[in-house]
Amino acid sequence: MLDFVIPCLLGLEKLVGDEVKRLGLSDVRVENGRVLCRGAEADIARLNVNLRCGARVLLVLNSFRAADFEALFQGAKSVAWEDWIGRDDEFPVTGYSISSTLHSVPACQSIVKKAVADRLGAKYGLETLPETGKRRQIRFSIMKDEVLLGLDTSGEGLYKRGYRAVGVAAPLRETLAAAMVLLTRYRGRDPLCDPFCGSGTVAIEAALIAKNRAPGLNRSFAAQSWDCLDKAIWLDAAEEAMDREFRGDYEIWGGDIDPEAVEIARHNAALAEVDDTVRFEVADATRFHWGGQYGRLVTNPPYGERLLERREAEQLYRAFGKAADKLPDTWRIAVLSSHTEFERCFGRPAVKKRKLYNGMIKCDLFFYGKQ
Repeated sequence: MLDFVIPCLLGLEKLVGDEVKRLGLSDVRVENGRVLCRGAEADIARLNVNLRCGARVLLVLNSFRAADFEALFQGAKSVAWEDWIGRDDEFPVTGYSISSTLHSVPACQSIVKKAVADRLGAKYGLETLPETGKRRQIRFSIMKDEVLLGLDTSGEGLYKRGYRAVGVAAPLRETLAAAMVLLTRYRGRDPLCDPFCGSGTVAIEAALIAKNRAPGLNRSFAAQSWDCLDKAIWLDAAEEAMDREFRGDYEIWGGDIDPEAVEIARHNAALAEVDDTVRFEVADATRFHWGGQYGRLVTNPPYGERLLERREAEQLYRAFGKAADKLPDTWRIAVLSSHTEFERCFGRPAVKKRKLYNGMIKCDLFFYGKQ
């Protein structure tokens, strides 16, 4: 069995843990900012292809306690790196340290790099390793002197689905957009709309969820180039994911006042292969109206500190709140905002709130209507 750690945005840990459990992995443990689990070699591909809310998939090769540099060096050197890194491969090191004696990240990077180089140099009979080959990204975390050390199987973050060739200012990460949709318990049965759609991320992620389409089918991953892994696991993971897709008619709509953003959203939907499922139109969110007794409204309006002056953002929230107030209480509404006075501007207190992070921006996801 192999050990994995899946970092994620703060606030999304339970969603990621639930995803991992549905994939059938064992010993799933949810911690702040990450999920740990165990699985087989084939699960390297299955996790990367299927996870909607995780940031990346790391293969853990050692875990140990290190309160000094010697312990860190020996723990890193004890790993059989030669099983994963070839004689010519490049092996950069990155990581972080939280509440630990070894608090200097550059120093820890240097120690781990030296330990790996010493191990590989001895195994391959080389004084200097060329590092001219394929990239093998080593990542470490040190939390309260406990070290996790391993390899990044994903490469680019999992939020890079491969469909957003172009975007608009201040885009929403795909992993966060998927989480916002899932937190409304959307499964494709009811209509879903985003009246501040921007480049279309929320609506596209909703379409992928409705179709049960794996988000990683249209991209590649770092571990696909690993000689030590059976190439068949990637084809098997893709086939398994496609066999689980749903077929049906879904009502998903995105609107934005900017015609250029709408064109970008349409282009991105085509790249994601959901342009037959989601519809985008030029529309003013302050005049938003949607018929129907049930539905979901999931959106990320501009924040004052990002795209508009704070006062303009507050005026926008007021007008949007009046428009959203016309929806039946049977609708589920979720609005992401970092504005501390959002509820006052929107015109009513939220039924509940959930703290999330949009990149480095601390936000709340405000819920209204039936929950």
